[in-house]
Amino acid sequence: FNPATGQLAATGTVIDLPALVIAGLITTVLVIGIRESASFNAAMVIVKVAIVLFVLIVGAFYVDPKNWQPFAPYGLTGISFFGKTLFGQTGPGGEPLGMLAGAATIFFAYIGFDSVSTHAEEARNPQRDVPIGIITSLILCTVLYIAVAAVLTGMVPYNKINIDAPVSDAFKQVGLPWAQFLISLGALTGITSVLLVLMLSQPRVLLAMARDGLVPPSFFGAVHERFRTPWKSTILTGVFVGLMAALVPLRILAELVNIGTLLAFAIVCAAVLIMRRAYPAAERPFRCPLVPL
Repeated sequence: FNPATGQLAATGTVIDLPALVIAGLITTVLVIGIRESASFNAAMVIVKVAIVLFVLIVGAFYVDPKNWQPFAPYGLTGISFFGKTLFGQTGPGGEPLGMLAGAATIFFAYIGFDSVSTHAEEARNPQRDVPIGIITSLILCTVLYIAVAAVLTGMVPYNKINIDAPVSDAFKQVGLPWAQFLISLGALTGITSVLLVLMLSQPRVLLAMARDGLVPPSFFGAVHERFRTPWKSTILTGVFVGLMAALVPLRILAELVNIGTLLAFAIVCAAVLIMRRAYPAAERPFRCPLVPL
């Protein structure tokens, strides 16, 4: 951020004020309580699922199979190392193009399934419900992502897709400009609901760390007397999220999120292997199928 011009150096835009406002509203909802948060999130999920179904059903009538050719026009690779493309094509800015490059970026769309485990102590039967919730959410998201991508690329040629607003612009190109408002509403609702779930999980991770003495318990372990929520860590999370969303361009944010998430997953997987050896007698209520295959 350049204080002299009041603009972001990477994009030339000013502060993303709507993102800051949304982060503030979600923080307020989360401080009030998990029951209110669950009701708010359930309403948003209903709205976004309805709009996704609208996109799939209506968009299917405008699909032209010819638009699916050629398959993977930018190739199947797209591997880079510290900004230098090793395999695959490159874009105008030198960024890698290809299926692997897209997969590395779009990984953040799957972030959130692990949030189910952070609320295990608030579930009625966590030993059964948590694994079912994680696997079911992954399957449903994968099916919806594939379906939306198939409809989108079938409606318009790949080289005419507007990367800033792909779905809404696709409906405009096929002669349905009135659908742009609904799709924009669905996009805003979807992003907000995901943000709510992730911001709900982070304070509880900090709360567990405070109980273990890994972070100062006087701050991160503070629970509101009335709302029974970790309000201090929730507000801290909201401030951090709001500043990042307001000042950092979306593409850079996505890359940072992917790096941090993949690193965290790698650490967790390593910790599971170590704990299995270090604490062989520990109770393990859930066993992964097909292990040790």
